[in-house]
Amino acid sequence: MLWRGQGELPREVGILAVVAFVVALGFGIVAPAIPLFARSFGVGTTAVGLAISAFAFFRFVSAFGGGSLVERFGERTVLSAGLVIVAVTTGLAGLAASFPLFLALRAAGGVGSAMFTVAALSLLLRVAPPSHRGRAAATWQGGFILGGIAGPAAGGLLAELSPRLPFFLYAGFLLLAGSVAMVLLRPSVTTQRSTAPAATGPGLAADPVGLRTALRSRVYLTALVANLGVGWVLFGVRNSLVPLYVTEELGRTVAWAGAGLLAGSVAQALGLLRSGRLADTWGRRPALVLGAALATTSMAALVLPPLLWVFLLSMALFGLAASFLASVPAALVADVSPARGGRVVAVFQMSADLGAIVGPLVAGWLTDVVSYQAAFAVTTAVLAAGLGAALTLPRTSGAAVRG
Repeated sequence: MLWRGQGELPREVGILAVVAFVVALGFGIVAPAIPLFARSFGVGTTAVGLAISAFAFFRFVSAFGGGSLVERFGERTVLSAGLVIVAVTTGLAGLAASFPLFLALRAAGGVGSAMFTVAALSLLLRVAPPSHRGRAAATWQGGFILGGIAGPAAGGLLAELSPRLPFFLYAGFLLLAGSVAMVLLRPSVTTQRSTAPAATGPGLAADPVGLRTALRSRVYLTALVANLGVGWVLFGVRNSLVPLYVTEELGRTVAWAGAGLLAGSVAQALGLLRSGRLADTWGRRPALVLGAALATTSMAALVLPPLLWVFLLSMALFGLAASFLASVPAALVADVSPARGGRVVAVFQMSADLGAIVGPLVAGWLTDVVSYQAAFAVTTAVLAAGLGAALTLPRTSGAAVRG
């Protein structure tokens, strides 16, 4: 059995959450060191940005191939291989003697990251029963959030000692996570097509749903639009534009930017305690509508004249919204394709990566030629598109059971 009862999650969900925590902790440690280490090669600001975006770009372009690998070799193998690739390239990046080599290793790490993420999410959504998919996604995201909160503080201190040290530590964390996955994830679960009782429920098929079929589903398209907004703001605009907005528009120190981001992370972590359950008990549609509405409102507040308290409230409100947007769209994908569907999951992940790549570029350009308010207005429109898509979902979409 993939799970032992309706009152608890499959053991694989807990294992994946631990792996996510370890990976996010390591990434948080290395993140502050990347620009410092790139600068040590004597390159300009544009090249430093390239070192950061190369990872995200190659993660995006290789995600679909990672989905195909999942369908052929199984989640456990692809997940572990992806972590090993990121570990090796990260460790070698810490030894790099030139910027081109460092850049190439960062790009190769993006490929491994795509393999890990697609495989982990594919397994998570396949083993969770329909009545617990929201909670499973929330638990997994919670691992990332907690690791992401704990990592950067330690990373900043380590980078002061040596900008190379965080790379080696991150590589060690990744190897640890890969070992946990290989030892604790059962091959009998991660290599079978789909033996879950959930696969025989109403509207669900035992065989994987093809990508073309999924793209004709309103539910799947809604998940893609919502995930695009998540990537655009959570992984893009929030990290690239918010610190500049605080220092240049609000006239405050970077510490206030950190306070806003921390408020958002704490609100998201607290929201994840309930958002997954609400997605399972209310149903996907009302939970997604609530999350998208909160997200849209939070960004719309930044279109107003700049005020510190409005900024802090906006960040906390978006963090709460992100707890829904991090769990409900993923549950919708599993509702569409409950069996192993690596490419369906890969395109879902690519939508967030696309937002993370395009969002900062569009927002940065609008800030330069118009204003911060214009950039936040377009960001609000992207989130509003997710809200509009959520409102078109069938009222019976997703699980709505007590458990």
